Amino acid sequence: MNKKERLVAAIENGTVIDHIPAEKTYQVVSVLGLEKLTTPVTIGNYFESKKIGKKGIIKVSDRFFTDAEISQLSVVAPKAVLNIIHDYEVSEKKMVETPNEIRGIVKCNNPVCVTNNEPMETVFNVVDKEHGIIKCRYCDKEQDISKVKLC
Repeated sequence: MNKKERLVAAIENGTVIDHIPAEKTYQVVSVLGLEKLTTPVTIGNYFESKKIGKKGIIKVSDRFFTDAEISQLSVVAPKAVLNIIHDYEVSEKKMVETPNEIRGIVKCNNPVCVTNNEPMETVFNVVDKEHGIIKCRYCDKEQDISKVKLC
């Protein structure tokens, strides 16, 4: 047999998040709250990728993500691909898509914004999906999504 060995073990059922920019892998873990799961989670990082150079991959056993959770991924990994696995086979592929609104995921970088001075959820409208420009609903400050801090 001349097959290459898999770098990360296959899962029976669950979700594989692939094509994560390597430097964003652990932010994906945080955004999705994967550190709180009690099912197996495999994290691989800095694998070679023809598409993005170096990539991360996360395999989450027995867990399927909602559309809202997938939208949250767009903040840190806008070109990630989710492979839905059933009986060790890919049954569906989902592309991460940026939603029109981002709630409670990122901080406003305007120090005088009410969200930085009161205990409240941040809300951003996505004004330019292609270039990753978001706008705070409270102070109207536009920000580059790749430069924001997570809540």
